[in-house]
Amino acid sequence: MGLQLSDERKFDVARALQGFFKDEFDNELSEFQAAEVVDFMLKQIGPSQYNQAIGDARNFLMEKIEELDVTLYEPEIR
Repeated sequence: MGLQLSDERKFDVARALQGFFKDEFDNELSEFQAAEVVDFMLKQIGPSQYNQAIGDARNFLMEKIEELDVTLYEPEIR
């Protein structure tokens, strides 16, 4: 599947990365270099972050379903 950013978002992240490198390391990255770093990071950490988000969402929904069972359960009369 591969994670992707919109062109606008990728540009914004690359610009932020350029600013970060300049402020923190006194090193200037070209637009191309910054875009390549963004692509590299997406490939390296993107899938694990995506999977973590899916797992977190799944756990949240499972908790809500369990709460729903307790809230809506109607005892049967025997």
